[in-house]
Amino acid sequence: MDNIKEVAGRAPGKLILCGEHAVVHGSTALAASLGLYTQVRIQTSTAATADPDGHLTIDLRDVNVHLTWPIKRIEAAFKPLEEFVVDPLCVKSCSSEIMQCIASLVNEDEFPEAVIGVSTGVSAFLFLYVSIVGFKSATVIVSSDLPLGSGLGSSAAFCVAISGVVLALSGALDLDVLQGGWLSLKQNNREIVNKWAFEGEKIIHGRPSGIDNTVSAYGNMVKFKSGHLTHIEHIFPIRMLITNTKVGRNTKALVAGVAERASRHPKAMSAVFDAVNAISEEMADIIQAPFSDDVSICAQEGKLEELMEMNQGLLQCMGVCHPSIKAVLQTTSRYKLFSKLTGAGGGGCVLTLLPKLLSGKMIEKVKVDLESQGFQCFLATIGGEGVQVSFQCSSA
Repeated sequence: MDNIKEVAGRAPGKLILCGEHAVVHGSTALAASLGLYTQVRIQTSTAATADPDGHLTIDLRDVNVHLTWPIKRIEAAFKPLEEFVVDPLCVKSCSSEIMQCIASLVNEDEFPEAVIGVSTGVSAFLFLYVSIVGFKSATVIVSSDLPLGSGLGSSAAFCVAISGVVLALSGALDLDVLQGGWLSLKQNNREIVNKWAFEGEKIIHGRPSGIDNTVSAYGNMVKFKSGHLTHIEHIFPIRMLITNTKVGRNTKALVAGVAERASRHPKAMSAVFDAVNAISEEMADIIQAPFSDDVSICAQEGKLEELMEMNQGLLQCMGVCHPSIKAVLQTTSRYKLFSKLTGAGGGGCVLTLLPKLLSGKMIEKVKVDLESQGFQCFLATIGGEGVQVSFQCSSA
């Protein structure tokens, strides 16, 4: 591995196609990888003269945060941990003792007020990097297509990309470093990446469900019900327009609000949750069904549109809609397109299904209309490849 100049990793975001909120009450949810990525590049010091003292640097391009630590300072911070072991194949949780060591390296005063929450992501990075490769100097550059805090799995994509690229650097993934382009990982390698990423997510979120990092690591789609995940190899091609309302939301408060409504109207809300479960199961069947031509694709798309419309109506019954979401729904409806919120609601993002035969000109017209209202739009495919890595080697 000595001739590696740079290792890159990328991991997709995720979205909830259907079942959000109801999943907390025992219904099935369907989540999919999103063709928008977080990319992490690690540039190693190729010669002692390049960095004789040794530094670890992270450059978070999208939030304009640049941090550097001398390797000796990181070693000193971890010195109290007599039993700390660097082992890429031995996944461990970030104990309170390890967190204290990391806290001595991460000063929130160094972060712009607007991105103060990024400090937990930096803490997750330090934990994953030191646990997997130890006290080695490198420059880590992070960039992302995903907007932060919008319900598209940006933190999970960050943790999965970090885990994948650092494990690749350590040599633990047994990949051909001379093969060009993005390399897919074997199932057992995805599993170790996913486990490390989940530990990073715990640092950021406390008690994550594990859905986001699993979708990002494995790609494609998953069904989730009562704590059980089922991987789906999707066949049906899906394009989405994702509209970011740019309205922040309090996920915990929204989840609590649905629970309170369920306690006030147990029979009615039980019926709502049962209906959402049926929608999720039917949508999963459609996505896995074979298709032969454009006619069959159009027929399947029509079913998906109806299910999305039903799911959105039920989400409104749960009380998680928002004026910004309604504005997006009204706009896309004018173009005879079907949309629903994704994630917690109360703002965040909205999905719009783009039929296969819809022209690029019409899609651009919809985007311009939404963006003129102050929204942010992304075009993306759904259910693609999970985490991947690539290598750039120096000549021998």
